[in-house]
Amino acid sequence: MKLDSLFERIKDQFTILRWLPDYTSGKFREDIKAGLTVGLISVPQLMAYAVIAGLSPVYGLYGSLIPLLIYPLFGTSRHLALGIVATDMIIIASGASMIASPGTDEYVSVVLLLTMFTGLVHMSLSLLRMGFMVNLLSKPVIYGFMAAAPLIIGFSQLGNLLGFELERSQYVWVLAIDALNQIGSVNLWALGIGLIGIGLLIILKKINPMFPRALVLLASGGASVWFFNLERVGIDLIGSIPSGLPSFQLHSFSFEDLRELLPTAITLVLIQLMSVMSLGKTFASKYKYPLNPNREFFAIGAANFLGSFFQSPPISGSFSRTAVNDQSGAQSALSNVVCAVVIGLTLLFLTPYFYYIPIPALAAIIIVATLSLLDFKELQYFFRTKPIDAYIALFTFFGVLFIGIQEGILMGIGASLVAVIYRSSRPNVAVLGHVQGSRVFRDVTKNPSAIPIDEILILRFDTSLSFNNAEFIKDFIIQKSEEKSKKIRAVVVDATSINDLDTTAIDALESVAETLADWNIEFHFGGLKTPVHKPLLRSGLARKLGGTHFHESTDKAVQYLLNKWDEIDKEETEVELSEDQEDPSGRLKDYLGDVE
Repeated sequence: MKLDSLFERIKDQFTILRWLPDYTSGKFREDIKAGLTVGLISVPQLMAYAVIAGLSPVYGLYGSLIPLLIYPLFGTSRHLALGIVATDMIIIASGASMIASPGTDEYVSVVLLLTMFTGLVHMSLSLLRMGFMVNLLSKPVIYGFMAAAPLIIGFSQLGNLLGFELERSQYVWVLAIDALNQIGSVNLWALGIGLIGIGLLIILKKINPMFPRALVLLASGGASVWFFNLERVGIDLIGSIPSGLPSFQLHSFSFEDLRELLPTAITLVLIQLMSVMSLGKTFASKYKYPLNPNREFFAIGAANFLGSFFQSPPISGSFSRTAVNDQSGAQSALSNVVCAVVIGLTLLFLTPYFYYIPIPALAAIIIVATLSLLDFKELQYFFRTKPIDAYIALFTFFGVLFIGIQEGILMGIGASLVAVIYRSSRPNVAVLGHVQGSRVFRDVTKNPSAIPIDEILILRFDTSLSFNNAEFIKDFIIQKSEEKSKKIRAVVVDATSINDLDTTAIDALESVAETLADWNIEFHFGGLKTPVHKPLLRSGLARKLGGTHFHESTDKAVQYLLNKWDEIDKEETEVELSEDQEDPSGRLKDYLGDVE
């Protein structure tokens, strides 16, 4: 029994043990095919993306080695393809370049430390069940960042495309001004290679999207440089890069280093969680299998943490490679292992052939890849559906573009939170009327068939009650009650849409109850949920109002009041009815007649 229990606990930690016993040779063949396809497409892409981060191209390959071997042990997505991605690389470049100069050993150490730190944050969020933090990135914020990212990446490659050295910056305007100042130094050979590369990639994509066009570009570009000896005309080349697998390296760091990297790590984690979860959910829904968010966070964290000791930059889920992985028939996370084998063989045997690959060809790959991130239809959708979301997206876009990547994302998150707080502080409120022939109550301004009930004001608030809307709700109840104070004897709150309330809201309701009592108007609730009723009981407000002021539904509240007033009217008129006499007090009877 103890061994069985131990094995179950191990299975809980290592997801691979749950599905590996049912893994078949047929699935393995499909994973091999998918892994080989993704691997061949990835090699040039990974090398190009490493350049965005200010790293040697070989670090892009290191990022798709050890992390891809770790993820299948813990991950629950069968289709997620991992590796370095362009959007992560610009975040890394903006954060790491503030601590060390790109191109130096210190800079590489900072990036690897960032990888380790990012992994630790991922795993901590998983263990603390804090995956909800990804919800801070609303769709408009994500769009604003993803729209600005292609421009930042594209402008960062202008120097490589035009054949001169540009200042390293995350600001488009700085890059553009620097490029204009050096426009007379353009290397036409470099520009020609870059433009031909862009055209070739676009044409080949239209002919066959699955064709390894980037690989063809690098091979043909390298062959051309070698054959025509283009190095003599000033074409920058990848040059010598180390052969072999990455070595194990321990990190030396101080708490000051971690403090400086914290903003970059948090920004990176949020972006990575967004991409991993959106990709994971898409394919889990498509193929009807469960996806565990906390396990995904842990898997990405472990892949980054352990990968950092083998010189891997931060890795995440790649949209383009995941799509190729799916189209190639991937059946499990083992396709990542096959891809890692392809990368490993490349590092062992092919790196000498990378010497003549021209840097403008890598710039072409990056620029074409970033074009796919542009999506103007999404912005049109925001304006058509919810204009405030469009303005938040634009606010984030310009913040990322002109103020900074981390700052822009934080500004977008702040704008989203302000919008949520403002909307909740001015919730939808309604005066309800009874829809004849039913037990339903609807907004009288939007439903002509909804008729107000004499002597009862029925109100509804489509929100939870809290400090930011308590005064608004209080003023609304008192205003509507004052307008009808000579015509009504009770206010009924349809509480079915109230999910929570805080102490500020309770104080506001108590103030309302006292004001209505001064006007001889009763205060009732219909359909109050238990989580809302409990705070009212604990505060003493429920006891002060009395148990008869709380009802299962608005319909029950109306019936109670009408019946109560009918009884009072009977007593006041002191009419004693015999069995065959008709009841002259017929409020409830009339209401029930309308209901039926």
